[in-house]
Amino acid sequence: MQLYIYDHCTYCVRARMIFSFRNIPVTLEYILNDDEDTPKKLIGQKMVPILVKDDHTAMGESLDIVHYIDQLASTTPLDTNIRPEIKQWLDTVDEYRNDLIVPRSTRLNLPEFATQQARDYYIAKKSARFGDFQQLLEKSPELINRLQSDLHRLAPLIKSNQAVNGTFSLEDILLFPIIRNLTMVKIIEWPAIVLDYLQTMSSQTNIPLYLDRAI
Repeated sequence: MQLYIYDHCTYCVRARMIFSFRNIPVTLEYILNDDEDTPKKLIGQKMVPILVKDDHTAMGESLDIVHYIDQLASTTPLDTNIRPEIKQWLDTVDEYRNDLIVPRSTRLNLPEFATQQARDYYIAKKSARFGDFQQLLEKSPELINRLQSDLHRLAPLIKSNQAVNGTFSLEDILLFPIIRNLTMVKIIEWPAIVLDYLQTMSSQTNIPLYLDRAI
């Protein structure tokens, strides 16, 4: 199977995680951010992740891919219960996380931005939606303060560094991609349990963090 992705895409990370935890092999195919033809040929629209199955049919939508791969595994199905506290935390951080992530994404030497054209494409699209990148970066201090508070609220919700509720579940599929992307932001004091969870989950899924190149 092949999984078409962007490295910075939280939805793509969801799909990558289930392959690792279910020990099902997949070939990762990174596409340029301005490549509209490949996804449109596969599923009729520009979006990732896209899974090309062994029968050569393609499917999109990250959680559909997660559930499909989970069903292939001969093991206990993924727990899909989401604690209200986790959902509330994700909803809260979703209000501002893109203002931190979007202006940093193109500056980390990611494969989807390997060409100037791909970077320009992304900047034009995201600037129209979120605003000027420099202005977003100038907002970082106040947003980081907000994030610090939210990370301290998250810490007591993490039951284990192996899995947020103690056993790998849909909560991890939803949470890890969000906080993994926030490792793009340099001046964050990570609560110890949150950082331990991040690093353990990164190791378990073979999905690197951005701590070594944060901006």
